[in-house]
Amino acid sequence: MTPDDAPCTEGNGSIRLAARVFPRTCASNPLEPEEIASRTRPSPRTPLPWVIAGIVVVALSLRAPIIAPTAVIGDIQADTGLSAFGAGLLTGLPVLLFALATPLATRTIRRFGPEATIILCLAGVLAGTVIRSIGPSSVMMAGTVLIGSAMTLGNIAIPVLIRRDVQWNRISSVTGVYSATMNIGSMATLLGTAPLAALVGWRWAIASWGVVTAAGLAYWILRQRRALAAETSASRPMVPRAAAAHNISNGPGAAAATAKATADRVRFRRVVALLVFAFCGQSAAYYATTAWLPLLLSETRGLAPASSGATASLFQIAAVVGAFGLPLLAARTKLWIATAVIALFWVTLPIGLLVAPEAFVLWAIIGGIAQGGGFTAIFSIIPRVAHSDADMATASARIQAGGYLAATCSPSLAGWLNSSTGSWNMPLVLVLTAALVFGIGSLMAVRIAEPR
Repeated sequence: MTPDDAPCTEGNGSIRLAARVFPRTCASNPLEPEEIASRTRPSPRTPLPWVIAGIVVVALSLRAPIIAPTAVIGDIQADTGLSAFGAGLLTGLPVLLFALATPLATRTIRRFGPEATIILCLAGVLAGTVIRSIGPSSVMMAGTVLIGSAMTLGNIAIPVLIRRDVQWNRISSVTGVYSATMNIGSMATLLGTAPLAALVGWRWAIASWGVVTAAGLAYWILRQRRALAAETSASRPMVPRAAAAHNISNGPGAAAATAKATADRVRFRRVVALLVFAFCGQSAAYYATTAWLPLLLSETRGLAPASSGATASLFQIAAVVGAFGLPLLAARTKLWIATAVIALFWVTLPIGLLVAPEAFVLWAIIGGIAQGGGFTAIFSIIPRVAHSDADMATASARIQAGGYLAATCSPSLAGWLNSSTGSWNMPLVLVLTAALVFGIGSLMAVRIAEPR
């Protein structure tokens, strides 16, 4: 018996051979006949360049539509009468939905698969972008809700796609491309929306980014059609349940197989719980810093708004270095070493602003590297313990639900600490605490997940 044929116990105590295409799927979660049959169909791996291209066109639309209104928020308020609270909802509401809509995303992936889920994601983002641009403030909010809900589908589907279609030793690199592309898309949108608004008005300016989403949607529809056509032409009769998974009598290996399956599930749950903890820290630190770094620099260093905004943008741009740098460092050392470096960088940002604020440019760059690398680290660890696409979807949903709830709360908490104390020291202590949470959770998770 090969490793690919590792046995799993059925509920009646007999042994079932797991299907080769999902070698570590255990029958502690029995498969339905249709699921077993579908898993025994031939499923050739998608060529890596096409996988990366598909991820890039989605990633460009997973954050940029949230960023676009921030560049013209004054024009939006003047034209629609939107309050400061309502203006905050244009960016805060999608992040909240990233947490609340994860059950919807998980069910969609389980029922339709990651490709169809991505198509629904892009269609929803495109529709929401158009709706947000055509009406009064109430219609804008409706479009924003649709954008946030649709993006959640992509947030969960992309890690599943990476886990399924990318060789394990390249997962960190492809996750880095995904993370970096989201940051590049956000920066391009932030830089381009205001000039566009000066030419055509804010409504056309924020709607124009829908062109990118439409291009991504067209790509995925064509790719899905070709995949379905190829599957139809190359299909062979489904393997019946008896052939895909047959029972054999209890043997000496049955108890060992059961024990190993149980240990794997316990390990999976421990790693996911730790990554929820880590992503709460990552998200809280990122969103608090993003929200308040420009004002902090204006008040503590006396920078003009344009200068403080430019410095804060380094925090976003440097994320690309972290997203690509973590996989390179992990390939030459170990993933836990690369994660430890990122954790150290995260801690350095608030400590540096507290003890040596005059070097704020350096701290902004270091913090940017940390936030890009931190996201990549977390979503590189999950595939090491996920035994199936369902595991990956479940883990990704739990981690993002916890993390984005923390992201929703942290900017408000940091602002309250500032107004209550009249100082930026306590908000920086909050960011430091969140960075430590990321470091502890991610390092414990990677030490459990990484092969010894």
